[in-house]
Amino acid sequence: MVAADVSVRVGWPADAPGIAGVQLRSWQQRYDGRLAARLEAQGIGMDDLAEAWRGTLARPPQARQRALVALVHDRVVGFALTGPNADPDADPSADGEIGEFTVDPDQTRAGHGSRLLQACVDTLVADRFTRAVCWVDAADDVVRAFLTSAGWGPDGASRELADEDGTAVKQVRLHTALA
Repeated sequence: MVAADVSVRVGWPADAPGIAGVQLRSWQQRYDGRLAARLEAQGIGMDDLAEAWRGTLARPPQARQRALVALVHDRVVGFALTGPNADPDADPSADGEIGEFTVDPDQTRAGHGSRLLQACVDTLVADRFTRAVCWVDAADDVVRAFLTSAGWGPDGASRELADEDGTAVKQVRLHTALA
């Protein structure tokens, strides 16, 4: 039996098109194509997203902000962002955050999310955070159940994000202690 070539590593600028593709496919599934259609109407396409990612990966905003990519061979199948928690009630020296956690909708239930989550935790611990949070869409039962099964739990915080059209997404905050 041959083992699959799967891994997680820090993202490189060359990963930008793969991350943008995963992000776009995820948005299409998560938001029933509404967000992708809105981006298209604004003239923002795959190349624009990839270019934005290329810049972010080449010059992270802070030293402790990281983009991690889950790979099958050299193909990006998921990505996550880690860094200091910027919530008003956070201690930025102790509280880290997984700011984005996305696995390609066509690649779920293959272990990529578990590897990516473990890499996020390892990265946050290496960056000397002692607690981590992750905001999750309140209606996303799958991601919430996945994180809960990994030891994360709600801390009672919630928020509502709205776009310029007034479409709102309610989110809940999950947290965990980092060993």
